[in-house]
Amino acid sequence: MATTHSNVASHVRPAGDVAAEITIRTIDVSSLMRALRLGWDDFKAVPSHAVMLCAIYPVLGLVLARAVFGYAVLPLLFPLAAGFALLGPFAALGLYELSSRRDRGEEPSAWDALDVLRSPSFGSMLGLGTLLLALFVTWVATAQAIYVSVFGYGGAAGVGDFLHRVLTTPQGWWLIAVGCGAGFAFALLALCLSIVSFPLMLDRHAGALDAMTTSLRVVAQNPVPVAIWGLIVAVLLVVGTIPFFLGLTVVIPVLGHATWHLYREAIAVHPDAVTIVPPPARPSKPAADFPANLFPWRSRDGM
Repeated sequence: MATTHSNVASHVRPAGDVAAEITIRTIDVSSLMRALRLGWDDFKAVPSHAVMLCAIYPVLGLVLARAVFGYAVLPLLFPLAAGFALLGPFAALGLYELSSRRDRGEEPSAWDALDVLRSPSFGSMLGLGTLLLALFVTWVATAQAIYVSVFGYGGAAGVGDFLHRVLTTPQGWWLIAVGCGAGFAFALLALCLSIVSFPLMLDRHAGALDAMTTSLRVVAQNPVPVAIWGLIVAVLLVVGTIPFFLGLTVVIPVLGHATWHLYREAIAVHPDAVTIVPPPARPSKPAADFPANLFPWRSRDGM
């Protein structure tokens, strides 16, 4: 039996094996606060990754804002910014890797986050990430359809005209109510499918379907704490957009690390479960070998 486990441990593992090795815990608000505190500790321990891994958020936010203002599609600015929450669980993959290493007593560097690409379950992570991307695209299309149903296809003359339409008219108030309701539904679906999915795939090499099923089980057993967690994430992401999305360089990594610790709070691995051995560390290559170390086959051929 041990031989069978050792053979499957380096691949995406059958759903039955993973399910038999874990137990869903009951969590509470103190569990959420502990996860956030540990996430902040991880961020302080390896702060340089915030720029390397999360700069895409403020950069993308500014690019989106420029595109929106430049092409007179102001109604999409808020849906695009809010949609970051749908992609956040996948974007934080490298942060889970760093927190996992710290859990094992290691002292990771920012570059260790890239080792998530070598995970045997990375294909499953990519599949679930594609699903979240589809949710993001569907949400933006839905938001656009809601706006068109209220104000038609005519674009706003400017920022002032757009704000007047949305904030001072009955149609605008209806738009806010329906749009926020639809956005909440998309965010809730993404949260239910991914609250522990990516950390479980990284930690136990679970498949995407098994990881999503486990996330739904966590939500079903802890509906109120999960709802509070979703509210915390939403509030922090809103705060992170100030100013000009730059706050997300702190909010995103802290939430990413905290998600790993929330997984550890919500999932108990049985003591007799098979040990999952992390991929061996890659040998370091001296900077003097650059750019030759980009072409390893040349060194093998002695060229």
